[in-house]
Amino acid sequence: FGGVVPEIAARSHVEMIDGVARRAMAEAGIDYAALDGVAATAGPGLVGGVMVGLSYGKAVALARGLPLIAVNHLEGHAVSARLGAETSYPFLLLLVSGGHCQLLEVRGIGDMSRLGTTIDDAAGEAFDKIAKAMGLGYPGGPALERLAAQSRENGGDGSRFELPRALLGRKDCDFSFSGLKTAASRLAQTCESEQDRADLADAVQKAIARQLSERTERAMLAYAEQHEALHFVVAGGVAANKTIRRTLEDLATKHGFSFLA
Repeated sequence: FGGVVPEIAARSHVEMIDGVARRAMAEAGIDYAALDGVAATAGPGLVGGVMVGLSYGKAVALARGLPLIAVNHLEGHAVSARLGAETSYPFLLLLVSGGHCQLLEVRGIGDMSRLGTTIDDAAGEAFDKIAKAMGLGYPGGPALERLAAQSRENGGDGSRFELPRALLGRKDCDFSFSGLKTAASRLAQTCESEQDRADLADAVQKAIARQLSERTERAMLAYAEQHEALHFVVAGGVAANKTIRRTLEDLATKHGFSFLA
């Protein structure tokens, strides 16, 4: 469908969730009798899918007489870094996904402060919608990243496309990607060759990386004034983009932060 259609996604969740839960427990070598509790994402997020998961979790908890733990979707992203690496609190987090874009100071479970957020679209949504306008398919982020790599390999120049820079007059850590999304979608209609498309993809990727870097640097400077241990974590699907990851890793090194994506 070129993206997630909420109604279709929710119906698919209903069809799949029982089998997914059974397979997860089978891989863990346990059954329902071995459960101590049930945790389920309770929002924010795409409401249809969230409702299916939460309803399923409630049903299991009620049937087995188990406690139900409601998990905040964004907090799940925030602490997911600790699943794969030793990461001590507190840390500065850039949460950058298809639906969310925020800078957070994470001090522990249930103890976080928001330093900046998107006032309109998320970076991942911008990637996907621009990729759709360019006919690249879904998920758009990886497809656009591959096309941008072609631009560099062929000696292209993404800088020939002028893309807007958002919120330049503001000194806070908020993001905005709607203007970039609209401008890039319009420019996509003017591309006459594969090289044009590759150069536009390169320009979009660099513009998104630049805005993420500019706002993150502001947050780092403010964070460093109040903390001695400087840890920087990037979470969410957009963190898989190599250009963005490299840009943010260089930024962390510049300001003395450890880096984990």
